[in-house]
Amino acid sequence: MGAEPARDINSSAIKREIAAAARALGFDTVGFGPAQTSRRERHELAAYLAQGCHGDMAWLAAHAERRAAPRTLWPAAKSAIVLGLNYGPHRDPLAALRRRERGAISVYAQGRDYHGLIKGRLKRLACTIAAEYRTEVKLFVDTAPVMEKPIAARAGVGWQGKHTNLVSREFGSWLFLGEIFTALELPPDEPEANRCGACQRCLEICPTGAIPAPYRLDSRRCISYLTIEHKGHIPRALRAPIGNRIYGCDDCLAVCPWNKFAQRATELALRPRAELTAPRLVDLAALDDQAFREVFAGTAIKRI
Repeated sequence: MGAEPARDINSSAIKREIAAAARALGFDTVGFGPAQTSRRERHELAAYLAQGCHGDMAWLAAHAERRAAPRTLWPAAKSAIVLGLNYGPHRDPLAALRRRERGAISVYAQGRDYHGLIKGRLKRLACTIAAEYRTEVKLFVDTAPVMEKPIAARAGVGWQGKHTNLVSREFGSWLFLGEIFTALELPPDEPEANRCGACQRCLEICPTGAIPAPYRLDSRRCISYLTIEHKGHIPRALRAPIGNRIYGCDDCLAVCPWNKFAQRATELALRPRAELTAPRLVDLAALDDQAFREVFAGTAIKRI
């Protein structure tokens, strides 16, 4: 989206106005940071790809240069506005694992597909920013080569835990993220300090050993990758540890101690659908193509 150069308005006031508009649209948290990554983060991405930890997610390597340096994606970008939407679970995410005849589906996929929901709100906010402050904007919601977790951490929304996911003091492990890049130069928020301490619960609970060391993820062993992104057969050695998890895995998120401050999602569209909280495996096995599409219509699951 393009517009004339921004008016001379106090940048702190602009931040307050944008934050208020974001919350009015239903976002639970908003942070401001530079539209860039650090040298360390770029190095870590390169090492991750060189080690093949991305598995067959070829799109990660294909856009590595733009992913590592957001201003390569859009040179005019100066500030990143990071928006978060809480999807805190209404019940223990690990409870379904004890019901072996049922399928365990990741919390984020039990309701409406969040991509469309967040993108619609981002568009409305981006249009408001472009019109009000006469600036260029671009928006992203898990659909472009953007390292959103490091950018969110730098914007003060949370920190990357030892499982590599974002952790929030207010919402624990349960935030959907979206970003608006803008040509406005806005003062950044204070980055959130890493508050993991000596805790390693996320490493210890991983059934397949996908987190071999703090802040290191091997996607090739990650159940979320294997049940969503991986296109081939699941290695035999990992089938038993996967158990009854049929779409994603919340183990490393659910055990984080910071979830004691988490809140249940209030967004109606994100409420879990009854038929997706713990479906019977025999019922799922009996689905034909048409029935699959009907059961999972409007969810992230339908995309696979």
